[in-house]
Amino acid sequence: MDRIPYLTATSVLILLDRLTKWWAGSSLTYGHPQPLIGQAIRLTRVHNVGGAFGLFPGSGILLLVVSAVVSVVLIFLLATRRVHGLWTRLGVSVVLAGAIGNLIDRLMYGFVLDFFEIRGFPVFNLADACISVGAALIIITMLFGGGRDRSEREANRLRGD
Repeated sequence: MDRIPYLTATSVLILLDRLTKWWAGSSLTYGHPQPLIGQAIRLTRVHNVGGAFGLFPGSGILLLVVSAVVSVVLIFLLATRRVHGLWTRLGVSVVLAGAIGNLIDRLMYGFVLDFFEIRGFPVFNLADACISVGAALIIITMLFGGGRDRSEREANRLRGD
């Protein structure tokens, strides 16, 4: 039962990603920036045939397979309760939403539709933001003690007391 909020969050983020990509695909002209906040933040429709930030262009099949495998592994981890802690589960859910959002693009179009452009950063989409934010949540949780709480007895057993 505790998986439902995380899977719901994943589903909502996938839906938002699909809606924003549908809007960008139908409203923005490919390669023609539209200022959103001056020239600092623009909407620029591009088709990313590579990986994150346009790395590894032309690796479509490999990226498709990697995205699918990562998505299946994350679903398995959430479904079998192998991820512990609120923030870690949330991070995995958010990464999963991003992975599935971009996987859908790769399956449907052979590329990922990106459209948010912030000066100094590569053009990205909501799924990319989900992957980055989710990964940051997981890393921060791991670095600052977000692991599973242990009873004093279990902690003593692990220490050898």
